[in-house]
Amino acid sequence: MIEQLDNFTNQFLIAMPGLNDPAFARTVTYVCQHTAEGALGIIVNRPSDMTLGDIMLQMSIEVTDPAIHAIPVYHGGPVHPERGFVLHEPLGHWDSTMNISPEVALTTSRDILEALSVGEGPQRVLIALGYAGWAQGQLEREMAENAWLNTPASSTVLFDRPSTQRWKAAAGLLGVNIGLLTLQAGHA
Repeated sequence: MIEQLDNFTNQFLIAMPGLNDPAFARTVTYVCQHTAEGALGIIVNRPSDMTLGDIMLQMSIEVTDPAIHAIPVYHGGPVHPERGFVLHEPLGHWDSTMNISPEVALTTSRDILEALSVGEGPQRVLIALGYAGWAQGQLEREMAENAWLNTPASSTVLFDRPSTQRWKAAAGLLGVNIGLLTLQAGHA
């Protein structure tokens, strides 16, 4: 008999207060893909010191839209921190895009950055370097150990909330005030 797989694609993983791993403490991770082989997500509330303008300069992409210099770049996770990921509303046709939901897509190709540099492309974007990855069964184990809360993702929290509010806002989608949760587990 095949065990039913909980699929966390298009969900937020909200780090529980007791999750002490410095890479994930107080994070919200948007799960882009979850299969029997593992999972891939992007941390969406850890801005780096870089902006999209810095990335464009490094990639020798000419910028004609000055707003690019204000767009933050996020630490998307500890895996391949040199790789870029663009979460965006699913508009346009890009060389390497995975549609995750009717409201969110993930693109890893240069062409979306070139479009953004001239004021074209999606308006709602989140740029990240690196990703969070889980091997087969790892995310399921972490869920069973209560490392994460999960909830269906909200594009409003993802794109419109300031990054400093996303951890509490994501938990709020569940009706949970995460600041009131304790680090202790109870047993009956």
